[in-house]
Amino acid sequence: MMSAALLTGTPLAGRVAVVSGASSGMGAVTAQRLAELGATVVVLARRKDKLDGVVKAIEAAGGTALALAVDVTDRATVQSAADQVAARFGKADLVFNNAGVQLISGIEERKVDEWQRQIDLNISGLMNVIAAFLPHLTESAAQDKPADLINTSSIAATRILEKFSIYSGTKAYISHLTRLLRVELGPKMVRVATIEPGMVETELPDHVTDPDASKLMADLIHDIDCLQSADIAETVAFMAAVPRHVNLTEITIMPTAQAI
Repeated sequence: MMSAALLTGTPLAGRVAVVSGASSGMGAVTAQRLAELGATVVVLARRKDKLDGVVKAIEAAGGTALALAVDVTDRATVQSAADQVAARFGKADLVFNNAGVQLISGIEERKVDEWQRQIDLNISGLMNVIAAFLPHLTESAAQDKPADLINTSSIAATRILEKFSIYSGTKAYISHLTRLLRVELGPKMVRVATIEPGMVETELPDHVTDPDASKLMADLIHDIDCLQSADIAETVAFMAAVPRHVNLTEITIMPTAQAI
């Protein structure tokens, strides 16, 4: 398979990037790629041991990174992280708002705890990151620096998939929220974007307990050449590296062979 890396040099030099959900998968790989391209990177997630591994990999490659153990559903902890970023590196000007969970079940099963977990993490957690880091982004933009808020959604935001109702609903919220935020923040030169991946080979499907949904995902992974985390990382990096007046607002990324 060809390398996903297309960008060269250090187009993100001088940038301070914050990545949530950075302990594994798309978040971890994106954090490493942003650092390779010159950004100082702060990684956020609950699993500090995993975060430390990401930081070690970044530092081993010559980059600069900081790990902060953060549960994004805890608003005060997220705000504390934002304050620590400002004190250590200055204001963040690139936020990859990526923490999320996928739990699939039929609505009549009434797995209300799983519903709530998805709402808490995918919606409330996302909003907590926005609330904490938005002042960073607006200040950076006011100083004529690039400023990027990139939210992770999914093709589930628009596809009608059986048993995906709650997960899809949370992702539809993210995609439409992003469109609405652009109305307010675009004129301030804060770029707001969403990335909507199809099937990515990450640990996210491992959280799915429903047999039908698990089989659907397992079959896709087996039958097609799925996206890799590096594909997402390169796309996020490109979105942040384009000229400041260019906002790639909504990018859907599909495996070429994925039909649904």
